Amino acid sequence: MDETFKIGDRVQIRLDSKFGDKEGWYTGTIVRVDPYSEHRSFYWIRLNAEAQAVLQLREISVFNLKNIKKAE
Repeated sequence: MDETFKIGDRVQIRLDSKFGDKEGWYTGTIVRVDPYSEHRSFYWIRLNAEAQAVLQLREISVFNLKNIKKAE
């Protein structure tokens, strides 16, 4: 069963090998959900300070739910 995510959830996102040496899991908070189709959405994540420093990004969108999980 797929997890359900909503605005305000603390999550971890996975960046794969396409991101080179920045591959790995990063923590942030969902700040916006943009529907793409009836069953899929873009989840906009505001990265925490540590992730922002590494990635040089403040926010990133995640489309594939296999790359997002609730933070522990």
